[in-house]
Amino acid sequence: MKKIAIGSDHAGFDLKQVLVKYLDTIGFDVTDCGPDSSDRVDYPDYAHKVATLVGSNEVNYGVLICGSGNGVCMTANKHQGVRAGLAWDAELASLAKEHNNANIICLPARYITEEKGVEILKAYLDSNFEGGRHEQRVEKIEG
Repeated sequence: MKKIAIGSDHAGFDLKQVLVKYLDTIGFDVTDCGPDSSDRVDYPDYAHKVATLVGSNEVNYGVLICGSGNGVCMTANKHQGVRAGLAWDAELASLAKEHNNANIICLPARYITEEKGVEILKAYLDSNFEGGRHEQRVEKIEG
C-alpha cells in the first residue's frame, strides 16, 4: 500500500479534508499531519512535518496546501531528499513528477476549486518519473 502524508495551513484546511477523503477512497495509507481545524496556524509547522516524513522515506509522497502554495513549497524544499513542486493545474502536477521526480506536490488553495485540487492530485499520482535525461538533472538538485 502506498503511503502519503498531507498537511496544510488554515487556508488549505478545507481542501485538505477533501483530498484526505479522496486518498482514502483510492487506497492510500494517509498520514494527516494537520491542522485539525481552520483556525489560524503557521504553514511551516505542517510543511516541516510532511517534509520530514517524505525525506526519511517513511511515506512515498507528500501533499502540502496553503493559500498560494508557495510558502509550503519553500519550506518543504529546505529538507534533504525532498523535491516539492507547486502545481495549479494537472499538467504542471504531471510534469513535476515526470521531469523533476517531485515527491511532494504543493497546491494553492485560494486559487483552485476543490474539484481542481482532486484533478491535480490525481494527475500527480498517476504520473511516473521518466528518468533518462531528467535523472542527471534531478541528481544535481541536492548539490
